[in-house]
Amino acid sequence: MRRSAPTGVRRGEPVVPADQPKHAVGYSERMARRGAPPGSQTSLREANRARVIESLKRHGRLTQVELAGSTGLSPATVSNIVKELTASGLLHTSFTSRSGRRATLVSLSRQLGLVAGAHFSSRQLHIAIADVTRAIVTQSSLPLALDHRHDAELDRLSLLLGDMMESLGGQISDLLAVGLALPAPIDPRTGRVSTPGLLRGWEGIDVAAALTARIGRPVHVDSEANLGGLAEAREGSGREASSSVFIRVGHTISAGLIVGGDLFRGVNGKAGQIGHVTIDENGPICRCSNRGCLETYAGGPALLSLFPPGDGMQRLGDLLQAAEAGDGSSRRVIADAGRHIGIAAASLCNLFDPELIVVGGELAQAGEILMAPMRHSLERSALASAGGLPEIVGASFGEWAETRGAIAIALDHVTVDSQSMPITA
Repeated sequence: MRRSAPTGVRRGEPVVPADQPKHAVGYSERMARRGAPPGSQTSLREANRARVIESLKRHGRLTQVELAGSTGLSPATVSNIVKELTASGLLHTSFTSRSGRRATLVSLSRQLGLVAGAHFSSRQLHIAIADVTRAIVTQSSLPLALDHRHDAELDRLSLLLGDMMESLGGQISDLLAVGLALPAPIDPRTGRVSTPGLLRGWEGIDVAAALTARIGRPVHVDSEANLGGLAEAREGSGREASSSVFIRVGHTISAGLIVGGDLFRGVNGKAGQIGHVTIDENGPICRCSNRGCLETYAGGPALLSLFPPGDGMQRLGDLLQAAEAGDGSSRRVIADAGRHIGIAAASLCNLFDPELIVVGGELAQAGEILMAPMRHSLERSALASAGGLPEIVGASFGEWAETRGAIAIALDHVTVDSQSMPITA
């Protein structure tokens, strides 16, 4: 199985609030305090432990053989580290069977704590709380008004997180971190929506800081397509692909680009905004102020507008239900959307050359009604190659992919101190 090997080196040490215990500091500061110079035996052992922990945070559960492959460490080194950290309560081991042979399965200890993931789509809020092995312990969802605003919805999310933690016998302060997916590109440098017009009511707001102020826990924000793609690449349909594209099709259309298991965001976080690829330069005005974008032909509002008001097509769920029941008009509308999306996907393939395309979002529930026309358009419009065109598959996690990606990004920012039991973000 192909897995991306983590580097074991964090891009930046976590900022530790003044009220955090001293054991919560990052690796570099601990080494400096202990006087262990870089390259010493002590620092090497600590770096190897960190590589094992980072790999488990990234992949959830791995056998010791898989851990050796993902970290680049020898099996003997991995075995020794696993024994040491299991004895300290940091890791948990169990036995499994792989290829008919008994293997030791390793994960972080569930007792280390909980993280939360939330996904604000255009019409729905999904929330899940998971342990550090990414096992969901509770989840909830509720509908949203179409033009929801950040202040009211972040207040609601704060209350719901508190209620969900209370149902588990804890409180919101027990959460290690929270990941949040939004239906718009997020500038990674500022944490704000990077393009005006794509998420009114949320623009100009540092969403992570705004939610942190409400709940007192670290928050990490990215676009829904990026986090859906991250979940599928880490533990879903794209797990064995070296590079993949997650195309999210629903009320809006966007894509997450995955290279070597990591997100490619671009300078301003706008990479993958396939919904705003121009299909017809003389076409309808898009919400982004351009003409003839893909969303104006294949996004949810465009599809629903094709039906007379009396047909009862108020939401994409109505369209999907009618198509499943065999309604010819509904099936034709979805198939036409698939053809448009396939043309835009072909341009993305010519530029990005992915191994796999994963289709998610609400409209992906139409299955082959949507994806068969996508494949046909891809075959007609994408550059051919000796290895063939990317396979198009449905998302593994359905409507929860983005929430699982939010959990993954929360875990990515949690620091585990391999010298002591506590864990912090």
